[in-house]
Amino acid sequence: MIKNLVKAVETASREELFAMLAGETGAESTLAGDKIFEKQMSALQIDSVKTAAEAQIFVNNLTGVDGKVREAVSFRLVEFIAAAPELFIVHADVLLKAVIDINGNVCRNVIAAMKFLPPECFCAELINMTDEILRGMPKEQGQKGYKVNKEIFKLYWCLEAIGEFCSDVPAGILRQSAAIHDYTIREKTAKILSSIARNQELDKIRQELESDDNYYVRRIVNKC
Repeated sequence: MIKNLVKAVETASREELFAMLAGETGAESTLAGDKIFEKQMSALQIDSVKTAAEAQIFVNNLTGVDGKVREAVSFRLVEFIAAAPELFIVHADVLLKAVIDINGNVCRNVIAAMKFLPPECFCAELINMTDEILRGMPKEQGQKGYKVNKEIFKLYWCLEAIGEFCSDVPAGILRQSAAIHDYTIREKTAKILSSIARNQELDKIRQELESDDNYYVRRIVNKC
């Protein structure tokens, strides 16, 4: 069955590949695994995105579908956004949701792809999303568990994106992230502080991180 699916994808026309990715046609099998494999393969086989409708189909598979499909789509996204950024600007909200995917490869790929879009089309919403995550963090530092780890993971990738794209970051965001118990979050905070314009409020945060108990955090902030 797999060989038949591979052959069907490899010999499919451009229109058929997008139809497969959209879930409109393709494998006759009703097995969910076959449909997932077909979507994954079609995403990798598509050679370009040329229209708004094609961009919509591609972006629709960044969220709410199996992880294998999301990763395949995100992998191709860098190439496609670089070639036609105007087709993807309207999908900045979906791209931001993908920045905090549970799969780190998806997060990394999407951030790399967003470098080809103007930051002003998503930075404000990215800051808002980060603030919302910070507000939902446990009040008591050091708490563990799946829910906490999941929020830490989201926050990590939000800060990674902020460091890449946003030049104007509210001090309140960085003050909160600098106080998170997980050192990787404080490290991301230090990196952001090293790349944005200085002011008195941000310098206070830098000074606090200069005596952080983690070597990597101290090393980054002392280079600011």
